Amino acid sequence: MGLNVDNCPRCGKIYVKNYKDVCPSCIKEIEKQYETCYNYLRENRKANLQELHEATEVPYKQIIRFIKEGRISIHNMPNMSYPCEVCGTMIREHTMCDSCRRRLVKDIQHTLAEEKENEDKEAGMGFNIQDRLKNRFK
Repeated sequence: MGLNVDNCPRCGKIYVKNYKDVCPSCIKEIEKQYETCYNYLRENRKANLQELHEATEVPYKQIIRFIKEGRISIHNMPNMSYPCEVCGTMIREHTMCDSCRRRLVKDIQHTLAEEKENEDKEAGMGFNIQDRLKNRFK
């Protein structure tokens, strides 16, 4: 039975895998960044993402991860938003803006309609062996 080890995606060190998928020293660093963000936001409820990043020097991606994980609630912070994963428009919930979500739904519906149309064409083009045998003995 081998050890379950991996390289930390943040710092590259070898570590025994855990529930966070980063090494223990990076976990400590992430927790320190979270506390820094949390403390800043307690004092500055009207801060936006840019101001939070500049004041705490925590990377944008990490702040956004805190928000998406629910560790930082932006419910009572009117200026806090993060970019849509598709187009970059600033949003306050989910991972995509309404426009991108509508476009995705429309594309999925269009693809499903095309697949159904192709299935219907294929069903009409095929033949049943029984039908062929019936025609042969008439």
